[in-house]
Amino acid sequence: MTEAKAHPFYAMHEHGFVRVATSTPHVRTADVAFNRDAVLAEARRAHEAHVDLLVFPELCLSSYAIDDLHLQGAMIEAVEAAIADIVKASAGLSPVMLVGAALMHKGRLYNCALAIAHGHLLGAVPKSYLPNYREFYEKRWFASGKAVRGQTIRVNGQDVPFGVDLVFASEVLPHFRFFAEICEDFWAATPPSSLGALAGATILCNLSASNIVIGKSDERHMLCRSQSARTASAYVYCAAGHGESTTDLAWDGQGVIYELGDLMAESERFSLHPELCVADVDCERIVMDRLRIPTFNDAAEAAGCPEESFRTIRFRHAPHGGDIGLVRPVGRFPFVPDRAEKLDADCYEAFNIQVDGLMRRLESTGAKSMVIGISGGLDSTHALIVAARACDRLGLPRTFIRGYTMPGFATSDDTKGNAWKLMRAVGITAEEIDIRPAATRMLEDIGHAFADGQPVYDVTFENVQAGLRTDYLFRLASQHNGFVVGTGDLSELALGWCTYGVGDQMSHYAVNAGVPKTLIQYLIRWCARGDQFDAATDEVLLAILDTEISPELVPAGADGAIQSTEAKIGPYELNDFFLHHVMRFGQKPSKVTFLAWHAWRDTAAGDWPDGFPEDRKNQYDLATIRSWLEKFLRRFFAFSQFKRSAIPNGPKVSSGGALSPRGDWRAPSDASAAVWLAELDARVPEE
Repeated sequence: MTEAKAHPFYAMHEHGFVRVATSTPHVRTADVAFNRDAVLAEARRAHEAHVDLLVFPELCLSSYAIDDLHLQGAMIEAVEAAIADIVKASAGLSPVMLVGAALMHKGRLYNCALAIAHGHLLGAVPKSYLPNYREFYEKRWFASGKAVRGQTIRVNGQDVPFGVDLVFASEVLPHFRFFAEICEDFWAATPPSSLGALAGATILCNLSASNIVIGKSDERHMLCRSQSARTASAYVYCAAGHGESTTDLAWDGQGVIYELGDLMAESERFSLHPELCVADVDCERIVMDRLRIPTFNDAAEAAGCPEESFRTIRFRHAPHGGDIGLVRPVGRFPFVPDRAEKLDADCYEAFNIQVDGLMRRLESTGAKSMVIGISGGLDSTHALIVAARACDRLGLPRTFIRGYTMPGFATSDDTKGNAWKLMRAVGITAEEIDIRPAATRMLEDIGHAFADGQPVYDVTFENVQAGLRTDYLFRLASQHNGFVVGTGDLSELALGWCTYGVGDQMSHYAVNAGVPKTLIQYLIRWCARGDQFDAATDEVLLAILDTEISPELVPAGADGAIQSTEAKIGPYELNDFFLHHVMRFGQKPSKVTFLAWHAWRDTAAGDWPDGFPEDRKNQYDLATIRSWLEKFLRRFFAFSQFKRSAIPNGPKVSSGGALSPRGDWRAPSDASAAVWLAELDARVPEE
């Protein structure tokens, strides 16, 4: 490992991640020695893959489908002896293992999950709900463990914790706390894992046999996704596979890992070879999400505060240190829909949230027109097509929309031309107001150097133009009994990239306020490539997407270079990435950097949104990411809040959040960014 990569920043464990895996080992029906060796072979493979928690199928030491052989004394003894071998072998292995085995206790046989770590049997969790219907007959062999609490069980001469009240907690990795349940427990109306989560477990594990029938894989996905979302946890599910008896059933060996409702990894089903399904679970993200959901704590209190009655079994283990990569999907565009099979539905939903919000505001005001400033840029374009669709749905002519393009000192022919093409294609009432005479007069009145012919293009010069445009729009709205539709987006609000008060920060209804720039780009592309508008509109939409993002307030330089927004405040794709992780989960700057580095360092790695243009695929090194994040932190925490505290109404669109002071984000206008900048400086290398 290079000296640079030895920095703690590169170690995923430093950022709250835990590497988990499901394993479907080779199994031979009722052959305990064979199955023991198969479990250990997978444990060694998981060790090489730097796994921290390894979940095996239900009853994997004996195999599940052996019917009355479960009750044979020789089988029971062989399983207990195999447990001793696995415990001994675990001393030199990194994973904490959950192994399925049947154990005898007080004259009863229990179907158990055994937690084994670093040469110790930590505890045994019995199955609560025993299926005894259709093909299942478990009550013939096993006793239910749902009432087993506070007990111990003797295994190979050692008394270990035994019950459904066990949460296993790492002494090495903060927030690494797991709970185990077994197969049918998952299908119960009240899964034991719900209480396990309320008792503090961040990772819920299911050791399952679960034979396969048509549609059952989808059902498992639904239950895993639902339970991980409902309990704000990770859910790790492992089913038995090839090698189980097929006397009357079949097995697919499905392994899935979900986190907060998101699929992290899935194994190959019906594989003839052992499957190791690996994902890095963000336990810190889970804890931070629970902090933001008071309902989670309310549920814990309503359940009698299970964290007080459950037993916490602490363990030491030996996680691999240093840079071991990051095994999880990290979306480059967290605000952009990325489910290929649901892409059209997700875009339709996002677009129509805006449309419906604007329709309702239009109905409630009784306005006779909507007034929009059309620049030929992304935001005003998106606001216009949302307004056009609102008119269509309300049965209003699109001429109800009054669009004004207002060229200033730096307006280019291309953007002005696109503005006119768009207004004509959409079919609105379109006009042009040249703001340069009024801007010149204002600059003269305030004694600005530009009025004396000096090339002074400062903030005042820019804000005079932005303010005049907004002033005109408000007066026009008054003249035409209408209201001003705001065009500014979520990204600009986050960065404070807007002119306060009499400027683009203000409107009567901020229809784009909940939509970040990256999503606006994607929704415009979706509209242009779908059947939302006609061919002429689609053509100009695509042309606008290809235009450099610029406020066009400063004349081009001698070299012809225009004012570039992203050169000033950073790439929107990075800023939106930063915003999502800071706003939605409160992630520390070092962790945001770590995630951004893994998401953006290589264009060839990971998935891109469907239809994303090849020439727009960028990559960024660590130094670049760190530099732009530092600027983001200064703008977001110390500079821009006063603008957000006074924004007009607008619809929330994404679960990632919005910045309305009446919604997701409340913050003081006079805060310091020192805490975030210090954390970034202390924990992230400069290159």
